[in-house]
Amino acid sequence: MNSSERFLSALDEVAARGIPDAVMARAARSLADYLAVTCAGAAFQRDKVKAYLAFAEPETGAFAAIGTGRRLALKEAVFLNGLDGHALDFDDGTNAGIIHLGSPVFSLLLPLAQRHGKTVADVLRAAVIGYEASFTLAVSIQPGHKALGFHATGTCGTVGATLAAAAMLGFGPEERFRAFAAACAAASGMLMVLDDGSELKPYNVAKTALLALTALQLGKAGFQGHPDPLGGARGFFRMMAGRPDVELKPMRLGGTYAIMKSYTKPYASCRYTHPAVEAAIRLRTEVASDEVEGIAVRTYSLAVAGHDHTDIQGPYSAKMSIPFATAAGLLYGKAGLQEFSEEAVRRPEALALARKVRVEADEAFSAAFPGMQTAEVTVRTRKGDFKARVDYPKGEPENPLTDAEFRERYDGLMEYAGIGRDVQERVFGAVWSGGDVLVDDLLGGL
Repeated sequence: MNSSERFLSALDEVAARGIPDAVMARAARSLADYLAVTCAGAAFQRDKVKAYLAFAEPETGAFAAIGTGRRLALKEAVFLNGLDGHALDFDDGTNAGIIHLGSPVFSLLLPLAQRHGKTVADVLRAAVIGYEASFTLAVSIQPGHKALGFHATGTCGTVGATLAAAAMLGFGPEERFRAFAAACAAASGMLMVLDDGSELKPYNVAKTALLALTALQLGKAGFQGHPDPLGGARGFFRMMAGRPDVELKPMRLGGTYAIMKSYTKPYASCRYTHPAVEAAIRLRTEVASDEVEGIAVRTYSLAVAGHDHTDIQGPYSAKMSIPFATAAGLLYGKAGLQEFSEEAVRRPEALALARKVRVEADEAFSAAFPGMQTAEVTVRTRKGDFKARVDYPKGEPENPLTDAEFRERYDGLMEYAGIGRDVQERVFGAVWSGGDVLVDDLLGGL
């Protein structure tokens, strides 16, 4: 077997095992979270999406552009779902793969489920497969993949979303392989979209979902790809890791499904900021923000580059900044949507406090990542130094949100999006039933 055949064979073994109830329940939580995040993302960038639609003049259709209240043609719905699903950088992911898992997968699955009359349960089973495929590829090539400037959400996510949809639609082995080969050829995503006030990070997810759709269409049409798109001197692994000797990690790495390894964010900023935010929130009971002379953040090295800036150019820039997010945690005791609004990121007190933060890599913390995601925050005042350390920020599998915390997050996002309480309740119940509710019915009102 070549690399690609081994990868797909291992994925088949995962599918053949039957998905445990606990994993399906986790998938239901992931879907509920995706729907709430996407609705809120659509509200967050409503003006930009409105301008996009005015210029693009997309065809109307039967497929939900979630959170917009519009039904569009299939490709437009897939694209906009990806764009809104990642707009807030509030979607799930894993530290080991350095990848957002759910937004590419669900952005494609839901419109396709509408088109083909699939149920919520069909989507959840396919999502488990997509998460597994995306994560396995990502963890096999990280952290070198990130070091080369790639965004795994855009690269590995393209392949994972394609394979999730192929599973849901019952593609035969040859159809799936052709779609898989096309996805490997299409996969792309650059991390520079995080830098210098860029607002294009969500575009990586939008085009990922769209590329996965076109890969499916090419596969179904019979377009033949390379027999080993992962391996070889010019294959996916060599391109994405910069070396030929990539070790393909096993599926269900460590004995657990990828979807069980994903985090759910309690703070509306890049996951790399979360340990420092949480430490700052803890310190808020000990020190007032107006007493601060300086703040030192020590964390793992991958979190530093591109996330240590104090020149805040807008909400996207603030979400990527450990200094700003830490300042928000210390100032407000939280770091939710409101703390990263246009108004909030221009408040003089927040910007002044962010400029007092210095971020540096710690050798021991770097060595422990991704097993631990540590940040230690030291606040210097005239009264002395105050220190707090976080190893597993809230939302990690080792420190998960409670059911009550998750529901509060879901309700808050839906309310931010302006979704009526009756629709919130109906959608939440339908997702958690995990049964025969048609996806087209699920998305009514969104």
